[in-house]
Amino acid sequence: MYKTILVPIDIAHLEKGKPMIGVAQHIGDEDARIILINVMEEIPGYAAIELPQSLFVDAQKHAEEKLKAIAVAAGIKPDYAVLSGSAHNTILRYAEEQNVDLIIVGSHKPGLQDYFLGSTAARVVRHAKCTVLVAR
Repeated sequence: MYKTILVPIDIAHLEKGKPMIGVAQHIGDEDARIILINVMEEIPGYAAIELPQSLFVDAQKHAEEKLKAIAVAAGIKPDYAVLSGSAHNTILRYAEEQNVDLIIVGSHKPGLQDYFLGSTAARVVRHAKCTVLVAR
């Protein structure tokens, strides 16, 4: 069984979050630590300078509220983190920092761009130093 489980949730696809949390509850130890994270992609500096700083703070608060709401709906009390950066790199770095032994990452049906660039899930699977479960 797993002791520390990381569940990255894309706020734009919340419907995938609850089943992933269910999987974490099912395969984790009874006292497993479940961590929900959302990664906000960074906006290039030349564009970010033109946007009000409150926009970033509001977006982070919104993401935290969504993570908390999905946790309440699933009946868990996880740890939360809203981070910024490249999704796959941030997920991998955070997993190492937190000594995660399982990442449950959502995936979608790949589009043409995924074959050229690779999706976040595919990059996490290729580079993670722990077990990765891909949920559809």
